[in-house]
Amino acid sequence: MGNIQVQAGDFLKNDGSTFMLGTFLLYTEQSGRKGETISATEIEFVEVATEENVKKIGGTVGWGVAGAVLLGPAGMLAGLLLGGRKKKVTFIVKFKDGRKLLATTPGKTFAKIQAASF
Repeated sequence: MGNIQVQAGDFLKNDGSTFMLGTFLLYTEQSGRKGETISATEIEFVEVATEENVKKIGGTVGWGVAGAVLLGPAGMLAGLLLGGRKKKVTFIVKFKDGRKLLATTPGKTFAKIQAASF
């Protein structure tokens, strides 16, 4: 199971979301503790987050602030090595229904999300 830490977007900020067997489990105000499952087939696009694409996709308010905090002045977090050999990736997903997600996950989970979105 791949844990996902939601940073911003149309889903509640949390570190209990997951991606497993081609399906996201994400939380919204409406879904409460039960969560909402979304198939990877509903992904319009997924990409590694940079300060530039976070601002482009999320606008200058809200997501822009989240991007600046997460990505810092250098604008890159994709290859950041955290805690020894564990590589984490901050990424953006836009779903076909228009909802967006900015989240961080281990590199292996991100690779599975990318593969499932093709």
